[in-house]
Amino acid sequence: MYSFKNDYSEGAHPEVLKLLQETNMEQTEGYGLDPYSQQACHILKSLIQRENVDIHLIPGGTQTNLIAISAFLRPHEAVISAQSGHILVHETGAIEATGHKVIPVETADGKLRPEEILQVVRFHTDEHMVKPRLVYISNSTEIGSVYTRNELEQLAACCRENSLLFYMDGARLGSALCSEGNDVNMTDLGRLMDAFYIGGTKNGALIGEALVICSESLKKEFRFMIKQRGAMLAKGRLIGIQFLALFKNNLYFTLAKHANDMAALLRRGIQSAGYTFFSESPSNQIFPILPNKLIEQLLGNYDFYVWKEIDNQYSAVRLVTSWAVREETIRSFIEQVKGFQP
Repeated sequence: MYSFKNDYSEGAHPEVLKLLQETNMEQTEGYGLDPYSQQACHILKSLIQRENVDIHLIPGGTQTNLIAISAFLRPHEAVISAQSGHILVHETGAIEATGHKVIPVETADGKLRPEEILQVVRFHTDEHMVKPRLVYISNSTEIGSVYTRNELEQLAACCRENSLLFYMDGARLGSALCSEGNDVNMTDLGRLMDAFYIGGTKNGALIGEALVICSESLKKEFRFMIKQRGAMLAKGRLIGIQFLALFKNNLYFTLAKHANDMAALLRRGIQSAGYTFFSESPSNQIFPILPNKLIEQLLGNYDFYVWKEIDNQYSAVRLVTSWAVREETIRSFIEQVKGFQP
């Protein structure tokens, strides 16, 4: 039984484990102030080409979103998110639990657009409503779509013109940056975003995300917020060492490209069998629409989510390829799809 449910079912890449083992008995400063964390942050700043960003290493994605958004907003301020956004659907109301409303926006492809943001801003007119203050996006999105540079520039301009903060969830940022046709790089993110994070958990790390705060007004006393929310690890070097292993020789991008390449192989195989897709995704998440009888057979050998019922006979499923998936696993899945007899 192989799982296509997510891209974090495996542990960590051997290079990450190797560096953790090699440094295991060293004594270092705690709470992310160790030399490994500092070196990892220096490498990330070089990639972003901005030395004046603050980088904080935080254990998980939900923690990162919760801490960042609650720290950036005043009590009456709210978040604008696509209706499929992770903070809206899959974080157990974590943002709302901090007292901040998440305002959902219907989107066709999981991506927000300026006109949709402006509708929300214009609707919330006075102090009898929450005040929209932060725009939340993820890249790649929850349905695998990826933002272009032009789309991000338009969103950034919209946010600046309307006094909105622009924040990106980068749980699968590696996949987005390595996807076919992508024209966005780390430098663009440092230029356009007020804050974003670089996901490690879903791309070869055991745990860990790197939150990058670009806007000067959001930096002050942020470590207090990390500590108060229970995310400041005493052994903070455990995250720093992993990010150092992932970024010292561009392993992070190699792993993301592998996951994308395997998803592309899977996509082509399913297409060649005559099936269509629920969404257009160049990333490591794909959503084929398959006969329910075929889905039932596949679930005998593979684990994955049935995403949405299309009709009585067909459903969309989500298949996520990881940094560790083998090509023979992909080809075996395709063979079973092609061998299906209705």
